[in-house]
Amino acid sequence: MSNILLNVNGIEVIYNHVILVLKGVSLQVPEGGVVALLGGNGAGKTTTLRAVSNLLAGERGEVTKGSIELRGERIEKLTTSAMVDRGVIQVMEGRHCFAHLTIEENLLTGAYTRRDGKGAVSATLEKVYNYFPRLKQRRGSQAAYTSGGEQQMCAIGRALMANPKMVLLDEPSMGLAPQIVEEVFEIVRDLNHKEKTTFLLAEQNTNMALRYADYGYILENGRIVMDGEAKALRENEDVKEFYLGMGGGDRKSFRDVKSYKRRKRWLS
Repeated sequence: MSNILLNVNGIEVIYNHVILVLKGVSLQVPEGGVVALLGGNGAGKTTTLRAVSNLLAGERGEVTKGSIELRGERIEKLTTSAMVDRGVIQVMEGRHCFAHLTIEENLLTGAYTRRDGKGAVSATLEKVYNYFPRLKQRRGSQAAYTSGGEQQMCAIGRALMANPKMVLLDEPSMGLAPQIVEEVFEIVRDLNHKEKTTFLLAEQNTNMALRYADYGYILENGRIVMDGEAKALRENEDVKEFYLGMGGGDRKSFRDVKSYKRRKRWLS
């Protein structure tokens, strides 16, 4: 594995001092990699991203055990703005654009923390428009009057305006038409290859995520139940059955099936 950019080690997250949401989650994101966090609704994907970007406090959540390191530095106690300074930007679930601002004004808000001058910001804006030609066409439109796909592209483009080293993408496919989802993921791949941007993405669309990621972690009820190279996960029979919708019969939880299979082997 190449240099580890992010190392999450056995974290527990509790909301409102009582609700245990993550139960010993560990994962690694290599520099320049695309890592997918997979699992159903409520599995703990968004909470994991928020733990990394330090957005838990706003939700009355906190990391109570374990550690999170960025390039070897403990980051659990840093502010969100300190995380942005270190090049970690989160694109929230649900395409949070400023509705009354134009697409271009939205994008420029992403460069708010930059200190390298207007010329550099303009150059980044042009780069974003090269990746998202549709945004260039709609640059003068109010975000509220653009499509869901355009808003998702705007949210990702805005993150790129901060010159991030790592982008945390929360459910990029949610509510989008399949061909738009494909377009968004193609741009993620492009950014990863050309700009060397590292991605950690939480995604319910397992099939799509595993086509574009290098590595995947499957979460269930706040625990990681499986991880591996994306190609191996795509070919894994249990993953096919539970997450790629290729199996028949009643779906129990992935964990139950694993322990049932172990028992069966043990008894036979």
